[in-house]
Amino acid sequence: MRAEISALCIGQPQPFNGVELSAIGKYPVQGSVAIRDIGLEGDMVADTKHHGGPDMAVHQYPFDHYGWWNDRLGGHELLTAAPAFGENIVAQGITEQDVHIGDRFRLGSALLEISQPRQPCWKIEHRFQRKGMVKAIIQNHTCGWYYRVIEEGAAEAGDELERIETGHTDWSVARLFAKLYDPKHKANLDELREIAELEKLCALWRTKVREALGS
Repeated sequence: MRAEISALCIGQPQPFNGVELSAIGKYPVQGSVAIRDIGLEGDMVADTKHHGGPDMAVHQYPFDHYGWWNDRLGGHELLTAAPAFGENIVAQGITEQDVHIGDRFRLGSALLEISQPRQPCWKIEHRFQRKGMVKAIIQNHTCGWYYRVIEEGAAEAGDELERIETGHTDWSVARLFAKLYDPKHKANLDELREIAELEKLCALWRTKVREALGS
C-alpha cells in the first residue's frame, strides 16, 4: 500500500476559544521538513495533557473523507484546502479501514508506526462552527490516526507514504475505534481482553481498557 503525499503540515498554538490556545490550524510546509521523535519540526501542541508526545507525534486524516464532509455540511470553506482537521499528513487513498494498529510506513527517510486512532473532541466542532461532527465521526469511524516515529528522517510533499510492515492484522484503526467509541459496536469482554494485549497500541489506551476490565 502506498500513497503520494500532497502536503506535510505544521502549526503553532494560536488563540482558539477565548483565552484557550490550539494548534489545530495548520498549514503546508514548503520543501523538506525534519520528522523528529515528537513530530514534524516546527509543529507544536497547545494542550500537552491531551495531545503530543511520542505516541501522538504525527497525525494523518484521510483526504478521502473531505468530499463526504462537504456534502454533509452543505459546503464549508475549510474543506476547500487541506489541512482542515489539524492533520500533519495529507494524502488520499488510505483510510481507517485500510490500516492497522502497528502498521509501519516509510515516509521519505523516516519510519512511522500507527499507535492509535484519534479521539475526536469539541475543538473540531468549534473550528468548523458546526454541531454534530464528533457524533458523526463516532458513527462513521472516520477518526484518523496517530503515528509514533520509529526512525527519524525528513520528507516533503510529493514523497510516497509506503506501508512496509503490517501490524495487528485483526485490528484496523476503524475496528478498534468502533469497538471503543461507537455504542452500536461495543466491544465484548473477549475483545476488550484482546485490545488490552495489543503490543503496538499506545500504553495509554491499553491502560484505559485494562482499567475497564478491572485488571
